[in-house]
Amino acid sequence: MTSTTSDPVYLRIAADLRRRIDSGALRAGQRVPSTRRLAKTWRVAVATASRALELLAREGVTIAVPRVGYVVGRPTPREGAKSGRDGGLTRARLVQAAIEAADQEGLEAVSMRGVAAKIGAPVTSLYRHVANKDELLRLMVDATLAEQAHPAPVAEWRERLQTGARLEWALVKRHPWIARVMTLTRPLPSEASLEHADWMLGALEEAGFDATTRMNVHIAIYAFVQGLATNLESEARAEGETGVDDQAWMSERDPEFRAVAAKGNLPAFARVLSSLGKGFDLDLDEVFELGLSLLLDALSRGAARPVESPRT
Repeated sequence: MTSTTSDPVYLRIAADLRRRIDSGALRAGQRVPSTRRLAKTWRVAVATASRALELLAREGVTIAVPRVGYVVGRPTPREGAKSGRDGGLTRARLVQAAIEAADQEGLEAVSMRGVAAKIGAPVTSLYRHVANKDELLRLMVDATLAEQAHPAPVAEWRERLQTGARLEWALVKRHPWIARVMTLTRPLPSEASLEHADWMLGALEEAGFDATTRMNVHIAIYAFVQGLATNLESEARAEGETGVDDQAWMSERDPEFRAVAAKGNLPAFARVLSSLGKGFDLDLDEVFELGLSLLLDALSRGAARPVESPRT
């Protein structure tokens, strides 16, 4: 069963999960994303995500396991593949399988042997398409960056930087592992990532910043996005291992935090807890927008005294 953009969201969520199961990205017995995680990913109500999971359970695609959640309830076509056959393996299929593995299980799941097992092909067949894991990671980065193109450049440099940063944030939300691959100290020579760098550096050039400042500001904005993204991947890994999402974890430990605050030696913290009432609902999207505004506000003050004339 396929879905279209005109279908209700819960049907699209269910169709996406079926695709992951049929491709081998989610295997029999493996836990599927929780309702809260699906709700965050698709920006829908928890009830909508729950409806999608219930639909798959009625079809026998998933099984509800107490204290665990929903798990895949049937073998996938790739799990039944005979060893010694690559099933028409292509580079594109290999890269997509690796991306799905990283999305679902984290970057640790991406090894030549692990990806081969997911697609039901002998590990030796992968080397006909990529030289090694490093090349596979570069291809994964290129493929994810190609998912969304930059719009036509706008005249106002601040708006252009804002657009670029929001594209970065949207990308790492879909693929949190990418923040660990695209490091600051050892960047990949990827044309796709350099196209994004060119977008950001061009905006800073129009603002009149010198070359060193342009590069440092571009890096600082990415470092801010990357820092938030590390929490996305660590939370996904923790939720997958424990079956407990971040809200449930914080709810369980709220009394412990309040007990510490009640000792009286942390007055500012105690006042915040008192004002928040039932607790603080962490919204990383809100944190991102606040942090980006602070960065751009500071940058705007510096742009009032440009050190280079904009290029003509």
